[in-house]
Amino acid sequence: MSYTVDALQDALNVLKIVAHSPGLGVSEIARRSGYTKARTYRFLLTFEAAGFVQRQGDAATYTLGPAALVVGLAAQEQVGLTKLAEKHLDGLVRKYNETAGLLVRDGLESVTVAQRSSSHEVRVQAAVGRRRPLHAGASGKVLLAFGPEEVQGQVLEGPLPKLAPQTITSKTKLGKELKRTQEQGYAVSVSEGAADVVAVAAPVFDGSGLAVASIGLTLPTSRAPDDLSAIARGVCDAARQLSAELGWREGNG
Repeated sequence: MSYTVDALQDALNVLKIVAHSPGLGVSEIARRSGYTKARTYRFLLTFEAAGFVQRQGDAATYTLGPAALVVGLAAQEQVGLTKLAEKHLDGLVRKYNETAGLLVRDGLESVTVAQRSSSHEVRVQAAVGRRRPLHAGASGKVLLAFGPEEVQGQVLEGPLPKLAPQTITSKTKLGKELKRTQEQGYAVSVSEGAADVVAVAAPVFDGSGLAVASIGLTLPTSRAPDDLSAIARGVCDAARQLSAELGWREGNG
């Protein structure tokens, strides 16, 4: 069974043609895509309304729009970020032999963009691309605590669905957790994002002091030590080193 959306794939093919060959009109884009002119035009109108393409001149040729630029810059940043993070994720796995991950914020969700796995038979595994609400789990709390105030406000004003036995569903408790995370510089969760999973995560800052990601370790509760301070120090060290490589310096974030 296929879960892909054919119409969306067709639309994205049209967008790729505009990206690779700016300045074409509807007829030529339709010819290159293999779709009818009417279908191609509807795709272009939709992309134009969303800001992904824009019409140029009386001849109605098409180029990418500002929304495409935002996506492109975000992709460029994340690809560069994941490349730089690789050695730090590997280092955490070598040191603790637990799963290490890098997550970024997309709207009100955290997204796993890189991961290195433990060699244990029983280990935590989160596929790259996995999404989760920001209130659930250590990495989400880090991205929320060090993220824009308006994002915190949206999360605290909205519903807090329960994903696991200990997911925080109280807005008062979440507010206190975010304050604690800011004060100590990292977050811990126990069965908040997934059952029987302990996680420790710390923020990664760029040169402007913006928290662009979280890096952390996840492990089964059965292997988690009572005192997580050593793991927290290791995770914070990795986060600081990665942040420094992105241009961050103590005091500017």
